[in-house]
Amino acid sequence: MAIAAVLYRPGESAYLAAMAKSSSGSNKSADKAAASTPPMSVAPAKKIIAPEHAAPLRLPLSGGNPNKRKVYLPPKITPRANGAISTPVAPAPAPQVEAAPTVTTALASTEINPPTKLPVSILPAPPQAIFASNLKAPASPKDAPKKPKAKLSPRKKASAKPAPKPAEPTPTPNANKLQPAAVSPVALARIEKATAAAARAIGKPAAETKAPSAAKAKKPETPAPQAPQPAPAGKRIVFISSECTPLAQTGGLGDVVAGLSKALRKRGHDARIIMPLYAQIDRFKYGIHFVRSCCVHFGRGEEIWVGVFEGKLGDVPIWFIDYERYFGRPYIYDDLEDAYRFAVLSKAALQICKDVGWIPHIAHVHDWMTSLSAVFLKTWDRVLSPLSDTASVLTIHNIGYQGKFPADALAFYGFGADYLTEDKFEDFGGINLLKAGIQYADAVTTVSPTYANEIRGPIGGMGLHTYLNNRGELVSGIVNGVDVESWNPATDHYLPARYSADNMAGKATCKKALQERFGLHVDPKVPLFGIVSRFAPQKGFDLIRGALPQALRDMLMQVVVLGTGDSFTESFFRWLHGAHPHSANAHIGFVPELSHLIEAGCDFFIMPSIYEPCGLNQMYSSLYGTLPVVRATGGLDDTVENYDEATGGGTGFKFHDISQRALYHTIGWAVSTWWDRPQHIAQMQKRGMQKDFTWNHSAEQYEDVYERALAHRARL
Repeated sequence: MAIAAVLYRPGESAYLAAMAKSSSGSNKSADKAAASTPPMSVAPAKKIIAPEHAAPLRLPLSGGNPNKRKVYLPPKITPRANGAISTPVAPAPAPQVEAAPTVTTALASTEINPPTKLPVSILPAPPQAIFASNLKAPASPKDAPKKPKAKLSPRKKASAKPAPKPAEPTPTPNANKLQPAAVSPVALARIEKATAAAARAIGKPAAETKAPSAAKAKKPETPAPQAPQPAPAGKRIVFISSECTPLAQTGGLGDVVAGLSKALRKRGHDARIIMPLYAQIDRFKYGIHFVRSCCVHFGRGEEIWVGVFEGKLGDVPIWFIDYERYFGRPYIYDDLEDAYRFAVLSKAALQICKDVGWIPHIAHVHDWMTSLSAVFLKTWDRVLSPLSDTASVLTIHNIGYQGKFPADALAFYGFGADYLTEDKFEDFGGINLLKAGIQYADAVTTVSPTYANEIRGPIGGMGLHTYLNNRGELVSGIVNGVDVESWNPATDHYLPARYSADNMAGKATCKKALQERFGLHVDPKVPLFGIVSRFAPQKGFDLIRGALPQALRDMLMQVVVLGTGDSFTESFFRWLHGAHPHSANAHIGFVPELSHLIEAGCDFFIMPSIYEPCGLNQMYSSLYGTLPVVRATGGLDDTVENYDEATGGGTGFKFHDISQRALYHTIGWAVSTWWDRPQHIAQMQKRGMQKDFTWNHSAEQYEDVYERALAHRARL
């Protein structure tokens, strides 16, 4: 005999004792049925103190009223009027028995709500327990019927014959009033009557149920066909760079990446930037946040995981590569590990594009630092890759920096000894990353047409002229543009007074402020020369050291200097200030405010570079009405028109010889023009301020380069 352990309330002990006595007789059928069920642990009938949080439970032990058809009731917690919870338990199929008072029993090992494990009576579950279609099952405690449930008798001897199958119910007049939870057994047993059963279950006539179904089945009206939208003409262009202004910058490379990407974006292209997340970059200021991680594979089976962060520069999206070992440093370049640091940048940039599903048409790489991206596109991603059709464009900002390293770095890149050849990486036993980029890129550009011609010669090419000449027409030069939003005297917030080509009064105010700032004699009539530069031999400081002292002795002029670099040059300018305290002074370092003030307050700007790929300061000077004094090389020759004494034409003064004497005489030429032909000075100032140095014209030329690169890639 199965023993039912029950949870009861105080005061029910006598009732339980009587029920236990009445059910102590022999029940062989029940014992047989119990033996056929899986063994379960049974708690003996005894008083169990319920936890304070557990509500009393009452379980009916028999299967229904003989006056109604037999149904099975699944477990459902129903609040009673006195606060107790009555949980019907579906019994095994059995003959109808007389109704008897309900027995409150204790539960064992069945989860209830609240989920408290208590002993439960062992009753085999029915094959499929469903609600009767002609009974009203409350959906929530507030809908519980106020009339108490009929008391059911305990089980008696079970019949040996199996219980007959319940007859199909006859619909009653109140069938339409059923709660939504009630479902007819016919709906599960007979599919053909599902519609009628569903109608009774939700309390609506069958006709009302069919109507919504018909509405659902009704084919929606097809909208009028619209004209197909043309695909955007712009290209997907990714800039892979080690620098970007104002995030991280050491020279003009950062200005090009920032300015050109913005210009291309305005022209309808989807231009984006990928660069390292250096420790010096302010993540909060530029809204930089983490988006994903990325796995990058290298040679020797090495696998590097990097973090991918995202930010924006204006409307240009930027992906930052976070790899603390290589980029978490307070500086951008490190000669010891750069062969590996920027290889991670070059390959991770391509992997990010594949991982996010943004496949660029053009990968625009810059200098030796990211020239490996062009190599990887033709090796690792040559076939069976989403980037197989991506063309690469390499821009050389300064061929003097080529990325020369020991040859053992090739193994890290995933290349064997067959790549250490003259036509690929090899350079005097080591590797040359810029050379490899020139060999593998689909197009090569420099930052001015004159510089593109100079690097094809043995002097300007610095050992790479042969390989550049082999690329033929795929090598071209495009002058950089200027960010006129930052460099505009009419809107420059660094200036004490603003001015334009139509009203130059503010320039005199800036000149006075500059003379006072550097401790010079304040005199608007004295010509003031300015220098803003890195102190490097390339910038022509050997010429300046020989020409300036003599010019200050022989001519009525002043000079101010802003820059840092070579210690010998820094010491020279300190000496120059001591020798000419009221005519020359220098600020060692770099201050953006001073650079803008020098461009606006000076009358002339000196740039005697030995070679200059493009140069930006001569264009800034022209826009600010300051006349450049330059050597005719590279971008300086392309952007400055030499002065014509006969007509007053031109925008500055140029010389060609690399000598101190040539610079001295060109400075004298500018000073004599200032004193003798002031009207020509005014004409040149206005002409220079009206020149178009914006990025829009440069971006248009780069679009032609991209087309040539794609055509070259398609032929491979």
